[in-house]
Amino acid sequence: MSENYTLIAMQKEVDQYIQQFKSGYFTPLAQTARLTEEIGELAREVNHYYGEKQKKATEAPNTVKEELGDVLFVTMIMANSLDIDLTEVFEKNMKKFNQRDRYRFERKDNE
Repeated sequence: MSENYTLIAMQKEVDQYIQQFKSGYFTPLAQTARLTEEIGELAREVNHYYGEKQKKATEAPNTVKEELGDVLFVTMIMANSLDIDLTEVFEKNMKKFNQRDRYRFERKDNE
């Protein structure tokens, strides 16, 4: 695995993975359901690790890191199927957050 993965390269690799299957990409609604499922699994792991609810002895030993990776993977699948460039989306979002939320939280530089 390359240490220099870009979002573009990751999206391309995910597409190559999906293209090997006859079913290809699922519908946006099915993908939203899958993304919601993965976010639920992430929330469960966060709750087990940081919250009061301990994991049952019979439950699989997943990690927050693992579940966050699943959320990222499914997000890329959905972006690919909708022809969304996540690099472009990221750049626009950072610009928006840097402008809109510049003074929303107390800053370390006391600005």
